[in-house]
This record gives sequence, structure tokens and C-alpha cells, in this order.
Amino acid sequence: MSGKTTTLYTLSAQAPSAPPEGRHGAPPGTTLTFARAARELRLRRAEFDLAVDLGRIRTVPGEKDGNGGRRVAQEEIERLRADEGFPENVRERVRTLGTQEGAELMGVTTARFTRFARLGLVVPVTFHLNRYRAVVWLYLAEEVQRFATDASNAPLLTGRTSQGLRDQLEAGLDLRPRNWRGRHLRFLLRRTEDPWARAGAMASLLDPHLVAELVPDPYERAHLDRHRPDRPAALLPDSPAARITADVMTAEDPDEIDWLRACLEQEVAAARRHRPAPRPTPSLSPVQPPGAAPRTRRGLHPAAPAPDPARRRRLLRWLGRGRTRPCGPAPRGRHRAAGVSSTAP
Repeated sequence: MSGKTTTLYTLSAQAPSAPPEGRHGAPPGTTLTFARAARELRLRRAEFDLAVDLGRIRTVPGEKDGNGGRRVAQEEIERLRADEGFPENVRERVRTLGTQEGAELMGVTTARFTRFARLGLVVPVTFHLNRYRAVVWLYLAEEVQRFATDASNAPLLTGRTSQGLRDQLEAGLDLRPRNWRGRHLRFLLRRTEDPWARAGAMASLLDPHLVAELVPDPYERAHLDRHRPDRPAALLPDSPAARITADVMTAEDPDEIDWLRACLEQEVAAARRHRPAPRPTPSLSPVQPPGAAPRTRRGLHPAAPAPDPARRRRLLRWLGRGRTRPCGPAPRGRHRAAGVSSTAP
């Protein structure tokens, strides 16, 4: 079926070409960016990111700072290249399956596989939206295979679902979004040791209004927002797909919210001790040089000079002279400096 698919936290469609034969990597002791390392390992960028999140590829802090700018050591690239079956063995460890493929691998129906996922027996690793804006969950193939081959799960694969589990499913239980959020948070925390970045990762799973209550200081909240993980760039901010994605990424269960609140408060407190949020420096009033004209409160214009009493008396006498004229239509013509008179039309 053809149609446009909005992809979120999933693997891209095209893998990079293999490097030319005889090409030498960077010298030992150097580190590579994620984009360069993905090319060296012949992985799609999304495959590489998932391998990093799962710990399949080890990373190190960047040279300039250790606040989330992580890189891959050349020795790690050489270690992965030396494995037998490279690069297919790395790709197989990050291969994902949809519901249909997962059911086929388990040997069950798609309905039974979906029940397993809703009960939390298998945990999604990523998701995307299809052309109908429905959430499509993806699972690690090796985890699905492990579940299917575990002898303790045989009654679930072939037997009848227990009444207690059926009651939970009929009540609307669906642990897929919550389990994905928990896994996604572990991925984010694994990538950084910076307290502000860790706090930003936890804040990204809470409602913004709740974050504003927990972090009332506007400067700290702005600093926290700068350390939030990026949302999918392909989505328009107020599009239906963006709203659906935000619903998946926002905690809903009360106990989940309470746990994230407590963790966020702890991480923000640790971040304050580690490095306070930047604040604007107060502007100092410039020192007036000797003999300079006085300035107003805002310092933009010099103060107006005091009025001349003699000039004010002359102005009052001139105004009082015109009060003796009887009321009537205003005279036409031009005014002379010494009085008011009219000229013939």
C-alpha cells in the first residue's frame, strides 16, 4: 500500500554506501562524531543511534566538554570491524520488527502479540506514525526471539490467557507508551552525566505546566529547556502528528508522574550545586564626567532647564491683555507681534 509515512524514532530507509576498498580510518587515539562513525561502520544513522542507546557501541565524552557532546573512539570502530560478520552482525542486533513480523517470529497471531505488548511482556524500542496517524510500535528482534524461546513463556504462547489478564485488557490496560517512555529515558540518561541535561531529559516526559510549577524560576526553566532532548524535526509544531507524538512522550499515570517529579526535583537541585543557571548581569549606571549635563532617570536626555521667572511674568501680562476683548468670532487675518488685528480680506 502506498502512502506517506511519518517516521519518529525509527530507522531510516536507506543505508550509506560502504567505504572504498583500501580506505584507512582515523589514527588511533582520535575520536569521531556520530555521523562519521556511522559511515565508518556502514550503518544507517538511526541504526547507529539505536546501537549507541542499547550500549552496542561505546562512546566517550567529547574533547571540549563532557556535557553530552559524545563521540566514538577509533579503537571502538576497529573493535567492531574486527568482529566476524561485520557489519551484518551489528545490524542484526538493532533490527526492529512490527506487530506482524513479531507475531510471525513468535508463531502467534497478531492479536495475541498485541496483547503481550499491552501487558508489558514485550517492550517497544521505537515507534512511528503511519499514513492514518496511528502509532506503530517496533520491537527489537532479538528480544522477541528471546521471549519466544523461553520455556517459561510456553503457556502464554499456546494456552488461554488467564482471566485476570483478560480483565486488565478489557479495562483498557496498555503499557506500551509507558514502557517506551521508561526505556527512552534510560537511553537519554546513558548519553550524559551533566545534571542539567539529565534534568532536561526528565522534564521532556512531563507536562510543561507541571515543569513550570516544579521549576518556578524563569532563568532556571529557560536553562532547563535548552538542555531538553530534541523532538522529531520533521513534525510541524502544531500539526496533528506532533500532538499525537507529544501524547506518547508525556507521562499520564499518577505513579509515573510522581516518580518523574521526584527525580526532576533531585536533578535540578544537583544541577544548581553543580552549575547555577546563567542570569543577566545588572547594568551599572555610567559615571558622569565632571561638568557634564545632568541626565534624567533613564539617562537618555539631559534635564530641562528651570523656567525663567521674568519670562513667565511677561507671558502672563501678554495673555491678560487679550482678556479685555469681547467674546465673538475669532478674527481673521494675520497676528502682529504687538497685538491682535485683522486685515481686509
